[in-house]
Amino acid sequence: MEFRVDRSSGVAPYRQLVQQVTEALRLGWLHSGAQLPVVRQVVASSGVNANTVLKAYRELELRGLVEVRQGSGTFVTEHTEAIDVALLDVLRGELETWADRAAAAGLTGGDIEALLRAVLSEKGVTTR
Repeated sequence: MEFRVDRSSGVAPYRQLVQQVTEALRLGWLHSGAQLPVVRQVVASSGVNANTVLKAYRELELRGLVEVRQGSGTFVTEHTEAIDVALLDVLRGELETWADRAAAAGLTGGDIEALLRAVLSEKGVTTR
């Protein structure tokens, strides 16, 4: 897993790292037992401070998503559930088609995000 930090997003870097791990788990890109990159690798690849990475890993540990094994690293716990991969592929294809139509209609990324948030809110779907 390689982390990306967008300093212009307005979201704290440690929260971006937590979100990326959480999404990778939901999407089945990370599985139980997988090792997260060591802190120095994340620092080198993303340019964030080591304390930022440690804060993100602590947050993930508090949520029960990872466990820290002294001297070995940080590993995904066994209680994570991912979306069915076949269903995910179908839904992703439908979403890609919809996103293409939205972009062709002139919607910006911000417009699309706002519309998606509005629909999720109307449906009572929480995003956190």
